[in-house]
Amino acid sequence: MTTGWDASLAAFGDAARWFARTAALVGDRWSSPGLGEWDVRALVGHTSRSPLTVEAYLARPADRVDVASAVEYYRATRAIAAGPGVAQRGRDAGAALGADPAAEVVAITERVTALLAGRDGTELLTTIVGGMRLADYLPTRTVELTVHTADLAVALGVPAEPPASAAAHTLRVAADLAVADGRAAPLLLAATGRAGLPAGFSVL
Repeated sequence: MTTGWDASLAAFGDAARWFARTAALVGDRWSSPGLGEWDVRALVGHTSRSPLTVEAYLARPADRVDVASAVEYYRATRAIAAGPGVAQRGRDAGAALGADPAAEVVAITERVTALLAGRDGTELLTTIVGGMRLADYLPTRTVELTVHTADLAVALGVPAEPPASAAAHTLRVAADLAVADGRAAPLLLAATGRAGLPAGFSVL
């Protein structure tokens, strides 16, 4: 996998555009089952928060680095991600997409990818868990876009075929999380056909 800021930026853009293309396939199914307690609109709303937080956090510059990597970010936000507020934020974000959610997703994608043009990744932004470099935060948004767009594709009954760049970066973060948590063996055994994953296994 090609690494570095340019590759990370390209992966994010590819993931965001895949999300927009998949959201365009929803048609009139916004109230259909999406993921867990979310309908499709709430799932799309939650996914749209990935680029929107990039925009919001860049508007809140940080003066120091508190979280130094995507892996540290995920480990620091596990309690928040498991909290009861996540489901409601997804529903609220879905409602905020308005009368034409698919068009709004395109607008968000275009606006945020344009915002990132010309950045070099060294920018410091304030996230929910403290200051981070843009280069360390952006991969987490690629992960969220890629995984939840795959969720959306499953909900719509269309092939879940993420762009190669987005898939590679997402798998890299997942592997790094497994290693950091001492859970690499189950993932390796499953990926090489030796054994299935334990019930409920997740690196997040």
